[in-house]
Amino acid sequence: MLKLWHRYAMGEAGCDEAGRGCLAGPVVAAAVIWPADTELPLLNDSKKLTALQREALVPRIKAKAIAWAIGLCSPEEIDRINILKASFLAMHRALDQLAQVPEHILVDGNRFTAYKTLSHDCIIKGDGRYASIAAASILAKTKRDAMMQAYAMEYPHYGWESNKGYPTPFHKKALMEHGPCPLHRKSFTLKSLDLFA
Repeated sequence: MLKLWHRYAMGEAGCDEAGRGCLAGPVVAAAVIWPADTELPLLNDSKKLTALQREALVPRIKAKAIAWAIGLCSPEEIDRINILKASFLAMHRALDQLAQVPEHILVDGNRFTAYKTLSHDCIIKGDGRYASIAAASILAKTKRDAMMQAYAMEYPHYGWESNKGYPTPFHKKALMEHGPCPLHRKSFTLKSLDLFA
């Protein structure tokens, strides 16, 4: 069962991102302040859920959360500042948009750049341990998946409707055949393919 809070019974914002290991598209982050007395069946790490389960949970998360928001960084920003810094910046942008200022931040992973003057804890595999982070992981994942499906209609060669920009064999083969498009991250050079030289 997911924990409802870590240090503060009210006002903790859980943060997570999606798309960090992709070759194309933005990195998307979400921040969620979850009620300290509210459980939601099926709420879990987004990677442990099916696409249908994630989609079904989105409106329920948005309805039950005290506050939620989404932020992103573009491929150009990722190339300019690197994917790790871009992931943190996307989280900061999500936190900026929360309707309520959190007292504390819980971040999935082992590193984070401090946000303003707020305290934070990095929680390894936090999306499977805390409700706020799990909710953020689902919002980030579903938002990014929807974006990549839309981009797939504009750039149909790469199979983004199924691989979402991750480096699958199909995606790599398409890069060899068609080259990169404007949404590919040039900093994620596929050295063996020499596509970004």
